Amino acid sequence: MKLSDNLIDFIKNTPWLFAKTYADTWIHEYIIQEKVDNYLFLQLAKHIDIFGHEEYFYKKKMTYFDYYGHLYWHMENFIMECRMGYVEK
Repeated sequence: MKLSDNLIDFIKNTPWLFAKTYADTWIHEYIIQEKVDNYLFLQLAKHIDIFGHEEYFYKKKMTYFDYYGHLYWHMENFIMECRMGYVEK
């Protein structure tokens, strides 16, 4: 399912933080709910849940959403993004 223009702008214009902790195994960036537009954060998380697909990250089942070569998922108050080629399982 296509993202709304508001969510596309949110993804493009929000400063994503590099996740140093997983730099060797799962290269990705993230945003923190408290530091971005709360409404758009919740809309993106909802979109991931509704239109994403389930896969396992080790033993934990996660919901991922693919969008133009990027993979999005969320946990608690974080949304993560990585380029598809960087995913290591």
